[in-house]
Amino acid sequence: MEIGKIQEAIAPVREKIIHHPLYASLESFEDIQLFMEHHIFAVWDFMSLLKGLQQSLTCVKVPWVPVGSPNTRYFINEIVTGEESDVDAAGNRCSHYELYLQAMQQAGANTEAILSLVAAAQAGIPIQTAISEANLPADIKGFLKFTFDTIESNQPHLMAAVFTFGREDLIPGMFHELVKDMHQKFPGKLDIFQYYLERHIEVDGDHHSILSMQMVAELCGDDARLWKEAEAAAITALEWRYRLWTAVLEEKSKILS
Repeated sequence: MEIGKIQEAIAPVREKIIHHPLYASLESFEDIQLFMEHHIFAVWDFMSLLKGLQQSLTCVKVPWVPVGSPNTRYFINEIVTGEESDVDAAGNRCSHYELYLQAMQQAGANTEAILSLVAAAQAGIPIQTAISEANLPADIKGFLKFTFDTIESNQPHLMAAVFTFGREDLIPGMFHELVKDMHQKFPGKLDIFQYYLERHIEVDGDHHSILSMQMVAELCGDDARLWKEAEAAAITALEWRYRLWTAVLEEKSKILS
C-alpha cells in the first residue's frame, strides 16, 4: 500500500525522465560518448550507495555480530552480489562500474574525469571535498553531492528509497529508450555498452527492483514519518537524475553551436 503511494507521488518526474528528449537526441557516435562521460558518475556513485546500505544493514566488521533483520540483510547482500560481482559478455566477473569503464574504452569515450575522482577517493581525500574540487559540470557535482549526503545521513530508509526509486526501479524503463537500434547504428563500437544496458534491463527489472522495494517496506515498517521521508528522498533523487540528463542535452547543444 505505502509503496504504491510513493510510486504515485514520483510518477510525474519519473515519466519526465523516461521520456526525456535526451534519448532521441543521441544520434551520432559523439553524442553517445558524451552521454557515457556524464552517466559514468551515476554508475559509480550508485556503487557507493549500494555499499552504504550494506554497511548500514549488515555486519562488515570483525568480530561478526547480528545486525538488523535477516530480511534486509538478504535483500542487500543479494543485490550487492549482482552489482559488484556480475559477469561481462564473456562470462568474466566484474562490477557494473568496471563493465561500464570497459564500454567507455571500447567506445573511445573520455574516462579521465571519473578516474581522477575515483583516484582522489582512493587517496583518502574526503569525498565531498573531492567532488567540490573536481573539474566537473555543476549538475554532475550536484547529483553526486545529493547521493553522498544521503549516504552520510546514515538513515537506511532514505538510502533505500533513493536506491530503489531513484535507481533500480527507474533503470529498465529509462534504458529501453537508449538501447533501441544501437547495434544497427554503430556496429562493433558499442557492444559492451549495449550489453551493459540490456543486462540492467534484465536484472533490475526482474529481480533487483523487487528486492529493493521489499527492503524499503521492511525499513519503513508502519512508521508514517519514515514513509513520508522516503517519498521526499525518492522525488529529490529523480529530480537530480532529470537535471543530469538535461545537463547532457545542454552540453550537446553547446558543442553544436
